[in-house]
Amino acid sequence: MNENGLAELSLIERLRARAAKEHRREVRVGIGDDCALLRPRPGEELAVTTDLSIAGRHFRLDWHCPESVGHRALARGLSDLAAMGARPVAAFLSLGLPRALVRRERGRRAQTGLWVERFFDGLLALAQAYKTPLAGGDLAEAQVALADIVLVGSVPRGKALLRSGARSGDLLYVTGNLGGSAAALKKLPELAASRRRGAAEWPAKAGGPRRLEALLARQLFPQPRVTQGLWLMRRGLATAALDLSDGLSTDLMRLCRESGVGAEVEAAALPVHPGATLEEALNGGEDYELLFTARPEARIPHSVAGVPIARIGRIVRTPSRGPRLVLGGAEWKRPLEARGWEHFS
Repeated sequence: MNENGLAELSLIERLRARAAKEHRREVRVGIGDDCALLRPRPGEELAVTTDLSIAGRHFRLDWHCPESVGHRALARGLSDLAAMGARPVAAFLSLGLPRALVRRERGRRAQTGLWVERFFDGLLALAQAYKTPLAGGDLAEAQVALADIVLVGSVPRGKALLRSGARSGDLLYVTGNLGGSAAALKKLPELAASRRRGAAEWPAKAGGPRRLEALLARQLFPQPRVTQGLWLMRRGLATAALDLSDGLSTDLMRLCRESGVGAEVEAAALPVHPGATLEEALNGGEDYELLFTARPEARIPHSVAGVPIARIGRIVRTPSRGPRLVLGGAEWKRPLEARGWEHFS
């Protein structure tokens, strides 16, 4: 490292040394060659997902600390694997950064470390927690910060959880609680302003922001439900599943369309995060909880590995007339419109 920061080869070598601490036998060759070599276990299929995070769209440099940006980039892909009931095998990252983010900061914040290294602090802490080695990727200078993550997972052949298996009569479940991330997002400008005044600071480490409220943690350090997805897959209880990245209303509509069904959601049964509103729980997005369906006779526990599970409704036949999704209470019903996040809308 020179006084200004890291050049590409130096950064790759440092990253290679850090990534080598996490190893899986399925990764025969990782960082260092032109390609990684993966060897799935006999009888398993590979699940592959990709997620793009762009500054100004998926995160803001003045709102999200570097550890949070790295954590969130990986969490998005891990959440996709969780929804399929897949076990993480390896991660690949293409990272584009403005030159300023690989240069050492001056003044009061000079001791906080390079932005890029703090980004990897967040990403690799989560990777270690879920035994997901960083097996390769690419680095480039770019005008805007962006992180394109590819996750490879493994699932027993024919056992992957899909969006297309829900049937009329199935019950509808969700892990955790909803709306916390959207509610926290509204508070980030105030937190960022306090940080600029020196009245507050971002957490020093990712993976456990102890000084932040639980609400802020849902936005800055969301936790993918990998353990819960694996539990559902191994027991064969879920008929369909997906992760809640764009809001319950929008993601439930996607599940229903893939399965050719409708759904009725009980408003009173929704596990709304403390500090969030019903509107945020329905449409907020970035909760990264699992939404799944199961047959009425399936014995679904109240929690899995400490994460609560709530029954929030049921699957119905696709109505010949009227809305596909309905939100209701004891004495009222109304159409549930898909009003979550959708690019280009």
